[in-house]
Amino acid sequence: MRKLFLVTGLLLSLSVFAFTPKDSTKKSIPDSLRNWEKGGVIGLNFTQASFTNWAAGGQNSVSGQFLFNAFTNYKKGTTTWDNTLDVSYGLLQQGKGTLLRKTDDKLDITSKYGQYAFKKVWYYSARVNFKTQFQPGYNYLGDTAKTKISDWMAPGYGLVAIGLDYKPNSKFSIFTAPFTGKFTFVMDQTLADAGAFGVTKATYDASGNRLTPGENFRKEFGGYFRMTYRSDIMPNVNLATKLELFSNYLNNPQNIDVNAEVLLTMKVNKFITASLNMQGIYDNDVIIAVDKNNDGVIESAGPRFQFRQVLGIGFSMKF
Repeated sequence: MRKLFLVTGLLLSLSVFAFTPKDSTKKSIPDSLRNWEKGGVIGLNFTQASFTNWAAGGQNSVSGQFLFNAFTNYKKGTTTWDNTLDVSYGLLQQGKGTLLRKTDDKLDITSKYGQYAFKKVWYYSARVNFKTQFQPGYNYLGDTAKTKISDWMAPGYGLVAIGLDYKPNSKFSIFTAPFTGKFTFVMDQTLADAGAFGVTKATYDASGNRLTPGENFRKEFGGYFRMTYRSDIMPNVNLATKLELFSNYLNNPQNIDVNAEVLLTMKVNKFITASLNMQGIYDNDVIIAVDKNNDGVIESAGPRFQFRQVLGIGFSMKF
């Protein structure tokens, strides 16, 4: 949990800096900050259900989710520099004596630097991105058994891309990069030995002794496309969305990796906000095991469309 506490402290420090009164006059803003635009949302959502002698049945539960989504963009003359930080983490306790379950876990950091190219809206750009999660993730067998399927830097994803960025305004961007390196890290050796997330798995002899360990690193080279949009679509409703596509030139380029995400925040009053976060992923190298009967027996395994949806109502601040 130390990684989570450290990042949470950093985010709270950033939020204090970000909540600068918006009615400050330009004279009070240092010249070094006048070319920066910043914003985002920080929130904490809770749900709770309790049943006592309830004839219709039900199970006590409590859950919480932390959400932080922020951006800082710089533009001066022919130079642009866009940075985003997207963090979420959630836990669920359902019923007495059951395992504490993770409901959400994401760390996504992006930085993109651009220099003017032509027609006032096109920029030569370089982009770096890092993604992982804070805590282990599990497949659960009943209420008391679990199998680990992910961890910190298992997987972790790094991306370095060089290309052209179409940026007509601060809300919308289309980035195309024909020269892109994608890197997958699986630092948990048990998962690496199993060949999780596309790395080369371990080899064993006839007696089951490991001959070579699973690799912890996988690199790909290909083409990358990213489209983003962020705007207040109504006075109290903000939409942030992105679509990412990647094709590996060196291995099955027809299998396109897809990552699509939508974050909708709806402000009820000064402090109460509802948020809806949806994400869809398809990666042909990630094998998903399916246990249809929840009996510990895997009926099928293969690449599958992954979908995540989190709806929360709680305390938040927009900046």
